[in-house]
Amino acid sequence: MTPSVLVSPLLAAAPGVRHGFFTRQGGVSTGVYASLNAGSGSRDDPSAVAENRRRIAEAFGRPPAALLIAHQIHSPEVVVARAPFSGTRPRADGVVTTAPRLICAVLSADCAPVLLADPDARVSAAVHAGWRGALAGVVESGVAAMVAAGAARERIVAAVGPCIGPLSYEVRDDFRAAFAAADSRFFAASGDRMTFDLPSFLLDRLALAGVAEAEWIGHDTFAEPDLFFSNRRGHLAGEADYGRLLSAIMLEG
Repeated sequence: MTPSVLVSPLLAAAPGVRHGFFTRQGGVSTGVYASLNAGSGSRDDPSAVAENRRRIAEAFGRPPAALLIAHQIHSPEVVVARAPFSGTRPRADGVVTTAPRLICAVLSADCAPVLLADPDARVSAAVHAGWRGALAGVVESGVAAMVAAGAARERIVAAVGPCIGPLSYEVRDDFRAAFAAADSRFFAASGDRMTFDLPSFLLDRLALAGVAEAEWIGHDTFAEPDLFFSNRRGHLAGEADYGRLLSAIMLEG
């Protein structure tokens, strides 16, 4: 079985750029990790994770070493890569490159993957945006790093991938308080239930960073268990661990 992948119409129209938001389908892992778990930090069989990553890289026509996956720490940190990672992976939540055939990639399981490209300047990036990183400015850091590498803000095209949706992301007052100084437009209350709209928050951050074209491709990771892993869903079900989805973008060449 080949990996199942979703695409952004905006990014699909960008010349010389390939991308994909991979679902949980099309891998070899079993149990709670079934089946395309790409998370080496999970408790899954490492050989299964390696095979899943090989299948993902193969979808781009590249070997697994071409996957640029940082050690994600829910931060605003972004790294620029010009060659495959070797040794200890950088601790960051975004990867930018100008090198063709390197695959910028991020892992997620309710947090939002954000893929970006300036096809004219030949710059691409992948950003992992949970609420902490989003609030701390990881989107802005990714855009700034792309601009430093030669991109123009008004040419950047971005897509927010599958993540926990605005109807599923229930939060408490202390969560909202963390955003109070920044923005409260992305919260909705119904009775004693409060929810947060992560994809809209990220689209707003992209617009504020000067990105002219951006979209959320839809899909709620929490509400669609056949397609996506979900940290929150696994926790509520009492599961000890969860799989990780992979989203990636590559400059052809």
